[in-house]
Formats: sequence, structure tokens, C-alpha cells
Amino acid sequence: MMSEINVVPYIDVMLVLLVIFMVSAPLIVPAQIELPSVGRSAQAPALPIEIVIAADGGLRLRERGAAQVDRPVDRAQAVAYAKTRQAERPDTPVVISADRNVKYEVVLTVMDELQRADIKRVGLSVKPATAK
Repeated sequence: MMSEINVVPYIDVMLVLLVIFMVSAPLIVPAQIELPSVGRSAQAPALPIEIVIAADGGLRLRERGAAQVDRPVDRAQAVAYAKTRQAERPDTPVVISADRNVKYEVVLTVMDELQRADIKRVGLSVKPATAK
């Protein structure tokens, strides 16, 4: 009586399956994905509200589009404006742009005040690096 398992038949079956998969793999057509086109978009993306922090720490509110807003504000006014615009249109993003000489602490306090006021979609504007 033999107490060992004969694995040769299992190896034969695995090799046959491997050959079947190798032959049938090129015949499988990948799924077609329909990407959205410009004509299918329900509405144009919302233009962001931009809060610009100057080197001296002063704030400017800038919004492009029909309103063309560009005026100096304080933190409370910027938060109130962003809150009213997002109440009108919830998908409106808020972008914070800061001068490179501004301390990051100032940017964080503005961002913190926006988040405390339940402003959604708050982001930071970045300048792409240029090749030297």
C-alpha cells in the first residue's frame, strides 16, 4: 500500500488549462468604455471663488464669471461671501491663493475658518514648476 499522493495527474490538468488560457486570451475583446463628451455635459463646471492672500496678510476676494468680483475683504466677509455663493450653488469650489512670502500659518487660519463655516470644496491654488 502506497501512502504518497500522486500529483502527476494534477500537473497534467494544470498544463492543459494553461495552454487553453494562453490560446484563448488573445481572442477576448476588451470591454468598450464610453467616455463622456463635451456635448453630453449637463452643465458647465462652476468657476471657483478665489481668496487671495497678499504678502502683507490682506485678503482679496476674486470671482470670475458673470459677477467679475475682485475686491479687498476681511476674513469674516470672505467666509460670508463663500457661504452665500455655496448656498446658491453647492458645487462652487473655493480656492485659496497666497503670495510665496506669506506664512503658512495665515493660510491655515483662513482654511480653518472656511471649514468651520461648513464650506465644502476648499482647495489650495498651486503654481506649476517651471523648468530651469
